[in-house]
Amino acid sequence: MLSSVTTPQDLDERFRAELAGLVAATGARDLDEPVREDTALTGEQARALYDAQSTSRHLDLAARWLRSFDAGYYTIGSAGHEGNAAVAAALRATDPALLHYRSGGFYCMRAAQVAGSDPIRDVLRGVVASAREPIAGGRHKVFGHADLHVVPTTSTIASHLPRAVGVAYALGRGKRLSPPGGGHGWPADAIAVCSFGDASINHAAATAAFNTAGWCDHIGLKLPLLFVCEDNGLGISVRSPEGWVAAALSSRPGLRYYAADGCDAAETYDRAAEAAAWVRRYRRPAVLHLSTIRLMGHAGADAEMAYRSSVEISADLARDPLVHTARMLAEAGVATPAELMTRYDEIGWEVRRVAEEVLGEPKLASANEVTAPLAPRRPVRVSRAVADAAAHLGADEPLGEPHEEPEEEDRELDDDLEFAELSAAADDGDWPEPEPTPAPATIRPVSGTPRSTGNGHPASRLAAFGGKLPEKGGPLTLAQTINATLTDAMLAYPQMVVYGEDVAAKGGVYGVTKGLRDRFGATRVFDTLLDETSILGLGLGAGLAGMLPVPEIQYLAYLHNAEDQLRGEAATMQFFSQGAFHNPMVVRVAGLAYQLGFGGHFHNDNALAVLRDIPGLVVAAPARAEDAAAMLRTCLASAVVDGSVCVFLEPIALYHTRDLHNESDNWWLADYAPPSEWSALHVPIGRARAYSTGPNDDLTIITFGNGVRLSLRAAARLAAEGVACRVVDLRWLSPLPVGDIIKNASDTGRVLVVDETRRSGGVGEGVIAALVDAGYVGVARRVAAVDSFVPLGPAANHVLVSEEQIVQGARSLLAR
Repeated sequence: MLSSVTTPQDLDERFRAELAGLVAATGARDLDEPVREDTALTGEQARALYDAQSTSRHLDLAARWLRSFDAGYYTIGSAGHEGNAAVAAALRATDPALLHYRSGGFYCMRAAQVAGSDPIRDVLRGVVASAREPIAGGRHKVFGHADLHVVPTTSTIASHLPRAVGVAYALGRGKRLSPPGGGHGWPADAIAVCSFGDASINHAAATAAFNTAGWCDHIGLKLPLLFVCEDNGLGISVRSPEGWVAAALSSRPGLRYYAADGCDAAETYDRAAEAAAWVRRYRRPAVLHLSTIRLMGHAGADAEMAYRSSVEISADLARDPLVHTARMLAEAGVATPAELMTRYDEIGWEVRRVAEEVLGEPKLASANEVTAPLAPRRPVRVSRAVADAAAHLGADEPLGEPHEEPEEEDRELDDDLEFAELSAAADDGDWPEPEPTPAPATIRPVSGTPRSTGNGHPASRLAAFGGKLPEKGGPLTLAQTINATLTDAMLAYPQMVVYGEDVAAKGGVYGVTKGLRDRFGATRVFDTLLDETSILGLGLGAGLAGMLPVPEIQYLAYLHNAEDQLRGEAATMQFFSQGAFHNPMVVRVAGLAYQLGFGGHFHNDNALAVLRDIPGLVVAAPARAEDAAAMLRTCLASAVVDGSVCVFLEPIALYHTRDLHNESDNWWLADYAPPSEWSALHVPIGRARAYSTGPNDDLTIITFGNGVRLSLRAAARLAAEGVACRVVDLRWLSPLPVGDIIKNASDTGRVLVVDETRRSGGVGEGVIAALVDAGYVGVARRVAAVDSFVPLGPAANHVLVSEEQIVQGARSLLAR
């Protein structure tokens, strides 16, 4: 029975013994008066805190009981940290909160502030991995609920702190926000709160967040954020050096420092209220340092006696925050010891009753159920969103949310039918055939670039482009096309911001964002500090708050130190919230190799495996200007419609390329399509592009990025030998265009995969695997880069794919 729940330290029995030893006060304070002389906490508030703390304690005990017979799957508890309930009491229920996994008291107190909430059932469903758990649906035990404005965070230490900075940045803009799916929105004067442990402050993500918050405060950027460090002195078994946490947090520039005994609910409430009021009034960041304890070890399997003495453990038990709150209530005469015991037992039995109920609830029953919220794809709505953007631009009206038509059920049916048709076609290997694209014809050179109005608030599309629309200016390079597409997108989506290192004043290292700040102002196009973790975290928080962030990572190699912001935070948000929260974002990354006269592995990085390994992440890699425009519009629309996280990989070596075969042939340029043509030129996620030289092609070359240009050049050489090659540009590296791969490979029976990424872990492995999985019976081989970093100068030619290798690879296939 659940009534036998205990801990190794007999925590429950000790609490009962402490209550039994309390003496009832001779007098009683009114419930609306402070519970003691040195605090603003009232008796009524203290009773509510006692309930929340008791609930959190019993939930921890129940989790240990459930785990004892393999029915519970998460025992990292909040025992000893229950004082954080007072932080919730000092805040508003509409202040977005990103919580540490020991902030159970906070969650229970926040739930008590919102009518109809059931924190006991919420938490226990998470412990037993019930599919009915309200936020993650059994995918992980997290503290989160859209109606409570509690944003779910994973157990990755400190990874949620950069996101919290992003949420605060969005709140600092002073507008009421409507997060996608995030409850009822956040008021204009809301503040963000983010809790974490003492060991977490040493993590790179935490350091980045503190530094960015201080940097923003230093330059005068409003950032209403309250960091809450719950300091129990331990990181699993490793002690935080005495005084280190206080010294580290109090010395952070730009962060106002507050401290309190986290085991004293009254003191915690007073300091939290003071800190929250300061942050709310001045819209500046602060940190609240709570001294707490940890009871029952790190988690269920933790043998705490292996690294702590009995004296240390006893000292922590003497500071039990639940005992402290009970004693405070009894001494104030607000409740008698007997009443406190009765209330503790009432909560305990309710927890036990609910625990027995949720034991029998269904679990996630299939892979489809598990992955359903991971990355929703509604291609019909995305296509319509692109059309809506075009229509609004034509009417000079900004586009906020996707246009909703009255026939909502019909639209959902359209999406379901399209998804079913595409899925069935993929299973059968019979996807719709893409229209073959002829090799580009000779076209005119660019005759000028768009001018800037300089006013930051263009009244129309014509004004934004300085009186000369890009579709009237002649064919453009890849870089110019991306610039024009970003300009149109900034007009279409008023919630969109473009930012990163050097993107504003300089216009990007390669000039891709040149003129955007002049056109739209410094609040929508701005430079950031030099830290990729902070750049991505800013986007994650801003997207969560309803904005459309488009950050730039200056080079692909610079992304690798911040990858967890995409893997552990961005891609998991919908997965762990069942779509209740989204963090739409399009990350522009300059990458890949083949830069002439400039190199080294930090500027010629071809490592993409980590991106393709992240479930749900969209990775786009346009090679041609017209594809870049259409694909970027698709990524932006998908972010708005489906909350997608997209990486838009831009091949640096092709940014300013003009020619394909001969000097001044201008075959790599393309005209910019006016909005009236966007629907006809729409490129869905996961569809390739085929270049064909004739109806009876001899072999298929499958490639992407720089490989497209190399392969088209190789195909021209082979055509002179009488060999007809079909070149397929994947365009989307995740998800791969599997249907198009299979269709084009089957048409010729000979496949050459040209992969400019590394042979191990490269994109080519995915292409070959797709062919094998589909039962492809033709011949295939790969030409890929060597498993090496890209060296400086001409030495790069020894490890990268060359045009000659492609020609020789094709010849070897034809000889088989």
